[in-house]
Amino acid sequence: MAAHREHRKPRDRRLEGPAARAAVTLALAGTAATAAFDGTGHAEPVLTPAQIQARVDRLYQEAEVATEKYNGAKERTESARRSLDSLRDEAARRTESLNASRNALGSLATAQYRDGGMDPGLRLALTSAPEDYLQGAALAERAGALQAAKVTDVRRQLRELARLKAEAGERMAELEARRRELAGHKDAVRSRLAAAERLLARLTAEQRARYNGTAESDGPARADRAGAPRGTLRAADGRAAQAVAYAYAAIGKPYVWGATGPGSYDCSGLTQAAWRSAGVSLPRTTYTQINAGTRVPRSGLAPGDLVFFYSGVSHVGLYIGGGKMIHAPRPGAPVRVAPIDEMPFAGATRPA
Repeated sequence: MAAHREHRKPRDRRLEGPAARAAVTLALAGTAATAAFDGTGHAEPVLTPAQIQARVDRLYQEAEVATEKYNGAKERTESARRSLDSLRDEAARRTESLNASRNALGSLATAQYRDGGMDPGLRLALTSAPEDYLQGAALAERAGALQAAKVTDVRRQLRELARLKAEAGERMAELEARRRELAGHKDAVRSRLAAAERLLARLTAEQRARYNGTAESDGPARADRAGAPRGTLRAADGRAAQAVAYAYAAIGKPYVWGATGPGSYDCSGLTQAAWRSAGVSLPRTTYTQINAGTRVPRSGLAPGDLVFFYSGVSHVGLYIGGGKMIHAPRPGAPVRVAPIDEMPFAGATRPA
């Protein structure tokens, strides 16, 4: 046992008491500093204004993708609702017609029951007016044929009503699916916009105003609100000129996702409203508007053309000439004139 105790490792007393607690504190502090440095900690990183704006740009672009999906889902939801309402109205009309046919059939059956109960040959032998009886028998035969026809018609109406109810059930299921899709895209938009707002809150009021193009120094943006230059309108045909004039009149109005005017717009809502003022009906979303007309190359752009941006065709503006467009940029940034080269160009369409 003694030999065993001699080989036991001596106890290290250097890290006991206050010294040990101090060492642990220093070690934890070093670990926290390392985590913050390599990005594994929970502290918010310090970003420059330029980095904040770049992140906000990305979030707004993601929000715009979700907004266009929301617009498309909203359109499909409204279409499914209209279809369901139409089917329900038709089913109500068919039910009313079926009830009328059933009532008529019931009245005919009741009348035949009251006239029945005696063998036809015996009734003919006992009657004092055989001619009247034979005429009544012919009428009864025709009534029987009419009854058979009414029965066939009631059966047909029952089948048609069952079909309508089944189709209405399918439309109801489709409507619920569209509503879920709509809610999902709405949540996606709101989450991106909320994240962008949290980042923008780190900027000063002046930095934020400059980012949104609403600073006092933004003289050109205010000058653009005066209206469309005459040269722009002369360069466009009648309908395109009207669309351009409408877009100029919308300058300064706020961006609101899902909005189609007249007080606020999102990007595709503005272009749709501008061309609607010229009597041309455009689809609701960017990815459907790009196919609503004749594709034109960038070199052949004319005032009134729709210009699209990003690989997913998630943004659109109305070309006004001179390499510029009018568009609804993003939340916080009102409808304005901007160069078309400030975003990745994806294509252009001339509405028919």
